[in-house]
Amino acid sequence: MITTSPVTIVGAGAILGEGPTWDPIGRALWFVDIKRLRLHRFTPSTGRYESWIAPSQPGWIFPADEQALIVGLQTGLHRFVPAENSFTLLADPEPDLPGNRLNDATVAPDGTIWFGTMDDSETASTGCLYSFDGKVARQSLDPVAISNGPAFSPDGGTLYYVDTLGRMVWAIEVTDGRLGTKRPFVRIEDGAGNPDGPTVDAEGCVWIGLFGGWCVRRYSPGGALLKEVGFPVANVTKIAFGGDDLRTVYATTASKGLDETALAAQPEAGNLFAFHSTVPGLPTPRPTLAAAT
Repeated sequence: MITTSPVTIVGAGAILGEGPTWDPIGRALWFVDIKRLRLHRFTPSTGRYESWIAPSQPGWIFPADEQALIVGLQTGLHRFVPAENSFTLLADPEPDLPGNRLNDATVAPDGTIWFGTMDDSETASTGCLYSFDGKVARQSLDPVAISNGPAFSPDGGTLYYVDTLGRMVWAIEVTDGRLGTKRPFVRIEDGAGNPDGPTVDAEGCVWIGLFGGWCVRRYSPGGALLKEVGFPVANVTKIAFGGDDLRTVYATTASKGLDETALAAQPEAGNLFAFHSTVPGLPTPRPTLAAAT
Protein backbone atom coordinates (compact mmCIF):
# COMPACT_ATOMS: atom_id res chain seq x y z
CA MET A 1 0.00 0.00 0.00
CA ILE A 2 1.26 3.46 -0.93
CA THR A 3 1.51 5.77 2.10
CA THR A 4 2.32 9.44 2.56
CA SER A 5 5.96 8.53 3.22
CA PRO A 6 8.15 7.53 0.25
CA VAL A 7 8.84 3.81 -0.12
CA THR A 8 10.86 1.94 -2.74
CA ILE A 9 8.52 0.63 -5.42
CA VAL A 10 11.24 -0.59 -7.82
CA GLY A 11 14.77 -1.47 -6.75
CA ALA A 12 16.22 0.13 -9.87
CA GLY A 13 19.62 1.00 -8.40
CA ALA A 14 19.99 3.74 -10.99
CA ILE A 15 23.15 5.77 -11.28
CA LEU A 16 21.09 8.74 -12.44
CA GLY A 17 17.37 8.01 -12.42
CA GLU A 18 15.36 10.71 -14.19
CA GLY A 19 12.43 11.64 -16.39
CA PRO A 20 9.47 9.86 -14.72
CA THR A 21 6.30 10.02 -16.83
CA TRP A 22 2.92 8.36 -16.32
CA ASP A 23 1.35 6.66 -19.34
CA PRO A 24 -2.44 6.60 -18.81
CA ILE A 25 -3.06 4.29 -21.77
CA GLY A 26 -0.61 1.62 -20.67
CA ARG A 27 -1.20 2.53 -17.01
CA ALA A 28 2.54 2.41 -16.46
CA LEU A 29 5.36 4.62 -15.22
CA TRP A 30 8.27 5.27 -17.57
CA PHE A 31 11.64 6.58 -16.38
CA VAL A 32 15.28 6.55 -17.44
CA ASP A 33 18.72 5.86 -16.03
CA ILE A 34 20.85 8.37 -17.89
CA LYS A 35 24.27 6.93 -17.14
CA ARG A 36 23.34 3.28 -17.70
CA LEU A 37 21.56 4.14 -20.97
CA ARG A 38 18.35 2.51 -19.79
CA LEU A 39 14.66 3.13 -20.46
CA HIS A 40 12.44 1.59 -17.78
CA ARG A 41 8.73 0.80 -17.59
CA PHE A 42 6.94 -0.19 -14.38
CA THR A 43 3.35 -1.44 -14.45
CA PRO A 44 1.90 -1.13 -10.91
CA SER A 45 -1.11 -3.42 -11.48
CA THR A 46 1.13 -6.39 -12.29
CA GLY A 47 4.42 -5.36 -10.71
CA ARG A 48 6.13 -5.93 -14.05
CA TYR A 49 9.40 -4.05 -14.52
CA GLU A 50 10.99 -3.91 -17.98
CA SER A 51 14.08 -2.24 -19.43
CA TRP A 52 15.45 -1.29 -22.84
CA ILE A 53 18.96 -0.14 -23.79
CA ALA A 54 19.14 3.28 -25.48
CA PRO A 55 21.79 4.04 -28.13
CA SER A 56 22.98 7.10 -26.17
CA GLN A 57 22.26 8.80 -22.85
CA PRO A 58 18.48 9.32 -22.39
CA GLY A 59 17.23 12.35 -20.48
CA TRP A 60 13.45 11.97 -20.75
CA ILE A 61 10.64 9.98 -22.35
CA PHE A 62 6.99 10.73 -23.24
CA PRO A 63 4.27 8.40 -24.56
CA ALA A 64 3.21 9.54 -28.03
CA ASP A 65 0.62 6.91 -28.97
CA GLU A 66 -0.19 3.27 -28.24
CA GLN A 67 2.92 2.03 -30.05
CA ALA A 68 5.58 4.69 -29.66
CA LEU A 69 7.20 7.18 -27.34
CA ILE A 70 9.38 10.25 -27.87
CA VAL A 71 12.70 10.02 -26.06
CA GLY A 72 15.36 12.69 -25.65
CA LEU A 73 18.78 11.14 -26.21
CA GLN A 74 22.19 12.75 -26.21
CA THR A 75 22.07 12.46 -30.01
CA GLY A 76 18.67 14.20 -30.29
CA LEU A 77 14.95 13.54 -30.17
CA HIS A 78 13.94 10.05 -31.28
CA ARG A 79 10.75 8.10 -31.84
CA PHE A 80 11.06 4.88 -29.82
CA VAL A 81 8.94 1.79 -30.51
CA PRO A 82 9.38 -0.69 -27.63
CA ALA A 83 7.92 -3.67 -29.51
CA GLU A 84 10.56 -3.24 -32.22
CA ASN A 85 13.30 -1.86 -29.97
CA SER A 86 13.76 0.81 -32.65
CA PHE A 87 14.89 4.43 -32.45
CA THR A 88 14.20 6.89 -35.28
CA LEU A 89 15.84 10.32 -35.23
CA LEU A 90 13.39 13.22 -35.35
CA ALA A 91 15.74 16.15 -34.73
CA ASP A 92 19.21 16.95 -33.36
CA PRO A 93 19.16 20.42 -31.77
CA GLU A 94 22.91 20.69 -31.16
CA PRO A 95 24.94 18.73 -33.72
CA ASP A 96 27.81 21.15 -33.14
CA LEU A 97 27.95 20.42 -29.38
CA PRO A 98 28.78 16.71 -28.94
CA GLY A 99 29.71 17.33 -25.30
CA ASN A 100 26.15 18.37 -24.50
CA ARG A 101 23.17 16.09 -23.84
CA LEU A 102 19.42 16.49 -23.48
CA ASN A 103 18.54 16.61 -19.80
CA ASP A 104 14.93 17.34 -18.85
CA ALA A 105 11.66 18.15 -20.58
CA THR A 106 7.92 18.69 -20.36
CA VAL A 107 4.96 18.76 -22.71
CA ALA A 108 3.05 22.05 -22.89
CA PRO A 109 -0.77 22.08 -22.90
CA ASP A 110 -0.69 22.54 -26.69
CA GLY A 111 1.45 19.41 -27.14
CA THR A 112 4.76 21.17 -27.79
CA ILE A 113 7.77 19.51 -26.14
CA TRP A 114 10.00 21.94 -24.24
CA PHE A 115 13.41 20.61 -23.26
CA GLY A 116 16.80 21.71 -22.03
CA THR A 117 20.35 20.67 -22.77
CA MET A 118 23.43 20.64 -20.56
CA ASP A 119 27.16 20.12 -20.56
CA ASP A 120 27.68 16.43 -19.80
CA SER A 121 30.77 17.29 -17.74
CA GLU A 122 28.60 19.73 -15.72
CA THR A 123 31.04 22.64 -15.98
CA ALA A 124 30.62 24.71 -19.16
CA SER A 125 27.61 27.01 -19.58
CA THR A 126 26.47 25.46 -22.85
CA GLY A 127 22.99 24.27 -21.86
CA CYS A 128 20.05 25.94 -23.61
CA LEU A 129 16.25 25.73 -23.71
CA TYR A 130 14.37 24.54 -26.80
CA SER A 131 10.86 23.80 -27.96
CA PHE A 132 9.81 21.18 -30.50
CA ASP A 133 6.50 20.86 -32.34
CA GLY A 134 7.89 19.02 -35.33
CA LYS A 135 10.80 21.41 -35.67
CA VAL A 136 13.29 22.71 -33.11
CA ALA A 137 13.27 26.32 -31.92
CA ARG A 138 15.83 27.71 -29.50
CA GLN A 139 14.33 29.84 -26.76
CA SER A 140 15.82 33.16 -25.66
CA LEU A 141 17.44 32.33 -22.32
CA ASP A 142 21.07 32.66 -21.29
CA PRO A 143 22.98 29.35 -21.41
CA VAL A 144 23.62 27.46 -18.15
CA ALA A 145 25.74 24.44 -17.26
CA ILE A 146 22.80 22.28 -16.11
CA SER A 147 19.28 23.14 -17.20
CA ASN A 148 16.34 21.39 -15.54
CA GLY A 149 12.63 21.46 -16.12
CA PRO A 150 10.90 23.12 -17.59
CA ALA A 151 7.38 22.70 -16.21
CA PHE A 152 4.18 24.59 -17.04
CA SER A 153 1.47 26.09 -14.88
CA PRO A 154 -1.97 24.49 -15.43
CA ASP A 155 -3.03 27.23 -17.86
CA GLY A 156 0.26 27.11 -19.76
CA GLY A 157 0.95 30.78 -19.07
CA THR A 158 3.98 30.30 -16.81
CA LEU A 159 7.09 28.25 -17.44
CA TYR A 160 9.22 27.12 -14.47
CA TYR A 161 12.87 26.73 -15.45
CA VAL A 162 15.73 25.54 -13.24
CA ASP A 163 19.39 26.58 -13.22
CA THR A 164 20.64 23.68 -11.11
CA LEU A 165 24.18 24.87 -10.32
CA GLY A 166 22.90 28.39 -9.70
CA ARG A 167 20.30 26.87 -7.30
CA MET A 168 17.71 29.09 -8.97
CA VAL A 169 14.18 28.45 -10.19
CA TRP A 170 12.72 31.02 -12.59
CA ALA A 171 9.11 31.73 -13.52
CA ILE A 172 8.72 32.97 -17.09
CA GLU A 173 5.62 34.24 -18.85
CA VAL A 174 4.72 32.36 -22.03
CA THR A 175 2.42 33.70 -24.75
CA ASP A 176 1.81 31.87 -28.03
CA GLY A 177 4.94 29.79 -27.53
CA ARG A 178 7.17 32.77 -26.86
CA LEU A 179 8.92 33.66 -23.62
CA GLY A 180 8.12 36.94 -21.91
CA THR A 181 8.95 38.46 -18.54
CA LYS A 182 11.29 36.39 -16.36
CA ARG A 183 11.20 36.63 -12.57
CA PRO A 184 12.86 34.79 -9.67
CA PHE A 185 10.54 32.09 -8.31
CA VAL A 186 12.65 30.28 -5.68
CA ARG A 187 16.32 30.27 -4.77
CA ILE A 188 17.33 27.12 -2.90
CA GLU A 189 19.27 28.09 0.19
CA ASP A 190 22.85 27.00 0.90
CA GLY A 191 23.12 23.50 2.33
CA ALA A 192 19.72 22.34 1.04
CA GLY A 193 20.99 20.66 -2.11
CA ASN A 194 20.52 21.70 -5.74
CA PRO A 195 17.15 22.02 -7.46
CA ASP A 196 16.54 19.28 -10.00
CA GLY A 197 13.38 18.50 -11.96
CA PRO A 198 10.17 20.50 -11.31
CA THR A 199 6.60 19.18 -11.64
CA VAL A 200 3.32 21.10 -11.28
CA ASP A 201 0.19 19.70 -9.59
CA ALA A 202 -3.52 20.40 -10.18
CA GLU A 203 -3.46 23.35 -7.76
CA GLY A 204 -0.62 25.00 -9.68
CA CYS A 205 1.93 24.26 -6.97
CA VAL A 206 5.47 23.39 -7.99
CA TRP A 207 7.23 20.27 -6.70
CA ILE A 208 11.02 20.30 -6.94
CA GLY A 209 13.38 17.39 -6.31
CA LEU A 210 16.52 18.35 -4.44
CA PHE A 211 19.74 16.65 -5.49
CA GLY A 212 21.75 16.28 -2.30
CA GLY A 213 18.82 17.64 -0.28
CA TRP A 214 17.15 14.38 0.89
CA CYS A 215 13.68 15.58 -0.06
CA VAL A 216 11.18 16.93 -2.54
CA ARG A 217 9.55 20.29 -1.85
CA ARG A 218 6.16 21.74 -2.78
CA TYR A 219 5.94 25.48 -3.41
CA SER A 220 2.86 27.64 -3.92
CA PRO A 221 2.43 29.50 -7.25
CA GLY A 222 3.75 32.53 -5.36
CA GLY A 223 6.95 30.73 -4.29
CA ALA A 224 6.09 29.99 -0.64
CA LEU A 225 7.35 26.68 0.73
CA LEU A 226 4.27 24.61 1.62
CA LYS A 227 5.57 21.10 2.19
CA GLU A 228 8.72 19.02 2.36
CA VAL A 229 8.68 15.24 1.90
CA GLY A 230 11.79 13.57 3.27
CA PHE A 231 13.52 10.60 1.60
CA PRO A 232 15.97 7.97 2.90
CA VAL A 233 18.32 8.93 0.04
CA ALA A 234 20.09 12.20 -0.68
CA ASN A 235 19.63 12.60 -4.43
CA VAL A 236 15.98 13.07 -5.38
CA THR A 237 15.79 14.03 -9.05
CA LYS A 238 12.15 14.38 -10.13
CA ILE A 239 8.56 13.31 -9.42
CA ALA A 240 5.61 12.35 -11.61
CA PHE A 241 1.97 11.93 -10.63
CA GLY A 242 0.44 8.62 -11.68
CA GLY A 243 -2.33 6.14 -11.11
CA ASP A 244 -5.92 6.48 -12.30
CA ASP A 245 -6.51 9.41 -9.92
CA LEU A 246 -3.03 10.95 -10.40
CA ARG A 247 -2.48 10.90 -6.64
CA THR A 248 0.37 8.41 -6.57
CA VAL A 249 3.65 10.30 -6.66
CA TYR A 250 6.58 8.48 -8.24
CA ALA A 251 10.07 9.80 -7.58
CA THR A 252 13.33 8.97 -9.33
CA THR A 253 16.59 9.10 -7.39
CA ALA A 254 20.31 8.75 -8.07
CA SER A 255 23.41 7.11 -6.64
CA LYS A 256 25.66 9.35 -8.74
CA GLY A 257 28.37 11.09 -6.74
CA LEU A 258 28.03 8.90 -3.65
CA ASP A 259 31.20 7.29 -2.30
CA GLU A 260 31.32 3.82 -0.73
CA THR A 261 30.48 5.14 2.73
CA ALA A 262 27.48 7.10 1.45
CA LEU A 263 26.26 4.15 -0.62
CA ALA A 264 26.46 1.88 2.41
CA ALA A 265 24.38 4.39 4.38
CA GLN A 266 21.89 4.78 1.50
CA PRO A 267 21.20 1.26 0.16
CA GLU A 268 18.05 2.53 -1.63
CA ALA A 269 19.88 5.21 -3.60
CA GLY A 270 18.86 5.09 -7.24
CA ASN A 271 15.55 3.34 -6.60
CA LEU A 272 12.12 4.41 -7.81
CA PHE A 273 10.01 5.58 -4.87
CA ALA A 274 6.30 6.23 -4.46
CA PHE A 275 4.08 8.04 -1.97
CA HIS A 276 0.48 9.29 -1.81
CA SER A 277 -0.59 12.89 -2.36
CA THR A 278 -3.99 14.30 -1.39
CA VAL A 279 -3.65 16.78 -4.26
CA PRO A 280 -3.60 15.16 -7.72
CA GLY A 281 -1.21 15.96 -10.49
CA LEU A 282 -1.92 17.04 -14.04
CA PRO A 283 -2.16 14.63 -16.96
CA THR A 284 0.75 14.88 -19.38
CA PRO A 285 -0.49 16.04 -22.80
CA ARG A 286 0.37 13.90 -25.80
CA PRO A 287 3.11 15.46 -27.95
CA THR A 288 1.76 17.05 -31.13
CA LEU A 289 4.32 15.05 -33.11
CA ALA A 290 2.69 11.75 -32.16
CA ALA A 291 2.19 10.90 -35.82
CA ALA A 292 5.83 11.64 -36.75
CA THR A 293 7.81 8.77 -38.21
